[in-house]
Parts: sequence; structure tokens; C-alpha cells
Amino acid sequence: MSFMDRWPPLAQDGLLAAAMAVLLSVVVFVAPHAGALDLAAALGGSLALVAWRRAPLVSLLVSTACMLVVEARIQPGPAAAFPVMVSVFAAVRAGRLPAAALAGVVFLGTGLVANLPGADGSWQVLLDVSLLLGWFVASGVAATVTRHRQAYLEEAERRAAEAERTRDEAARRRAGEERLRIARELHDSLTHSISVIKVQAGVAVHVARKRGEDVPPALLAIQEASGDAMRELRATLEVLRDPDHSDGEPLASGLDRLDDLVERARSTGLPATVTISGTRRELPAEVDRAAYRIVQEALTNVSRHAGGAAAAVRIDYADGELVVRVDDDGEADPDAPPVPGKGLLGMRERVAALGGRLRAEPRAEGGFTVHAELPLREPAGEPS
Repeated sequence: MSFMDRWPPLAQDGLLAAAMAVLLSVVVFVAPHAGALDLAAALGGSLALVAWRRAPLVSLLVSTACMLVVEARIQPGPAAAFPVMVSVFAAVRAGRLPAAALAGVVFLGTGLVANLPGADGSWQVLLDVSLLLGWFVASGVAATVTRHRQAYLEEAERRAAEAERTRDEAARRRAGEERLRIARELHDSLTHSISVIKVQAGVAVHVARKRGEDVPPALLAIQEASGDAMRELRATLEVLRDPDHSDGEPLASGLDRLDDLVERARSTGLPATVTISGTRRELPAEVDRAAYRIVQEALTNVSRHAGGAAAAVRIDYADGELVVRVDDDGEADPDAPPVPGKGLLGMRERVAALGGRLRAEPRAEGGFTVHAELPLREPAGEPS
């Protein structure tokens, strides 16, 4: 980009008009018998170039009329044609070829008529007019090329924008089709199985109560867990099928269901405690869901991998962040950390998406800890 290209178009046009005014003023001053009318006409024809981009026909009319006055009165030579040539270029570029051709013919004809009678050599006058005619034609050709190039660039930009829009639409369509496919697969593969589990557990609970027997806590836990699974699966399928209208889904799990989650873990035989510190407040939906899922996955891992261990859940509403910690007193070895499974990977992905930090590792005093710090505002940098 040149230095001039950094200027706004109006400043460039003003500089062009000022330079043309200075040039023609010098020409008028050195011309014999020049007067104030000639200087005014030269300045008017030059200053009309300020409008050559925005109003090419106005610039063409004013510059041609003014320079005709100068040409007819003092015959200053080719310099008088410069403002007219710029205006002809502007008019042709704007698609006003007839007006540009008429202005060029009138100006050149007037110059020929004004110079030929008093000229010492008519061949020299004809040569000068022919030279000016060539300049006018070159100006029109350059304007035509510029116009076609601009049209080509605009068409290329339009096609690029259309191609980008088409790609975006195709990507959205493929994503929508993939979401529907996943929703169908989840529905066909999970809904039936979970429904069977829920029904069977409900029947077993009903039969036990009808017989007056004590219902095993594990059976109640299965019934409740299958009900929660069905609820959350329906919420997930709703999001997959219509993501634009599923924001704020009321069935999504958050920390308001933490007590139910811990109670269900206790019903399976896992000793679990909950400690909440800080001032409880409304949480962003994504943070609320992520905190619930972290506790859920951590308690599930304690039940699966640390049999007989106790778990301690801590929720801290700190300034600007939510701290979630789940400790157990199992037999995890700090020297042999477990290989991260899908659950831990899912935790890290949730925390990273929120710009937070996660530490999941064996404790030095024994057992395992999951420590997550979730910011309550937009992260300033890249997620940790």
C-alpha cells in the first residue's frame, strides 16, 4: 500500500484538485492577455475534480465548461485538457460513455476552432489536437479497464461470500444430520434398556412392599438412578434434536440436585459427606452442570475403584470462581497414578471449556482427590 492509499478518498481528490489548480494558475499567469475571468475559470475547472468520484457527471460538466472558456480565450495549450481528461476518465468508469465522448468532442473541437485561424502552422495545430485525442482515448480505455476490473473483483467477492455461506449451510446441515443420527442411536440403544431396568426395579419394589418385605436399599437406588437416567437422557435427546430451543432446559442436572446425588451414592453403601462453604448464589448454567457432573463422576469412580472408601464432597463459593473437591480415603498410590479413563477425560474437557483448572490425582496421605476450579465469568485467556 502506497502512502497516498492510506489517505481517505476525499483527501486524495482534494490534493489532486489543488495540484491541478496550481498548475493551471501558473499557465494562466504566463499566458499573454490573461485576465481574472481566465484565472477563475481555470480554478473552477480544477476544483471540480474534488467531485470526480462521487459525482462524475457534475465534475465532467463543470470542468469542461470552465476549460472551454480558458481554451477559447487564451489558448494555453495541452494543459487546459488535463481537468477534462480526468473527468472523462471518471465518467467512463461510472458507465457514462456517451456523456464522456460528447465532452471530449466538444472540447477538442473548440480547441481546434480556437487555435487554427491564428496559427502559423495548421499542421502543428492538427498534430496537437491528434495528440490530445490520443490522450482522451487512452483515458477512456483506462477507465473501461478499471471499471471491468472493479466489476470482476466485486463478482469474485460475491462468489467467495456465496461459497462461504454455502459451506456454512452445508456444515450446519451435516451437523444437524449427525445430531439426529446420534439422537436416534441413543434412543434406540439406551432408552429401551433403561426403561426395562426402571420397570423391573419398580415391579420388584412393588412386589416386595405388597408382601410386606423390606425393600433392599440397592433396589431403591436402582429405581431412582434409572429414573434420573431416563430424565437426563430425554433432556440430552431434546438438545440433540433441537439445540436452538433447548437452552436453559429445566431438566438438566445442577447443584440443586446435589443432595439427591449424594443420597443415592449413600444408598449403594458409599459413606459420603457434603460440605458447602461461601455464600450460595445463582451460577451460570454451564458451570452449574459441570460442577454436578464432576461430583457425579468422582463419586462413581470412588464406588468402582475404591471399594470400602469414604468420600468427602466440598463445594466452595469463592470470589469469582466455584471450587469443587471430592476426596476419598481409598488405597490409591501416588507412585502409580491410574490411567485416565473416559470419565476423567470428560471432566478435563468440561473444565477446559470453561477456562478452569482441574487436578485429579492420588493424595500423598492416601486416597484420591479431584479438585476443580471453575471461573464464574468469561475467561480472559486460553483455558488451562
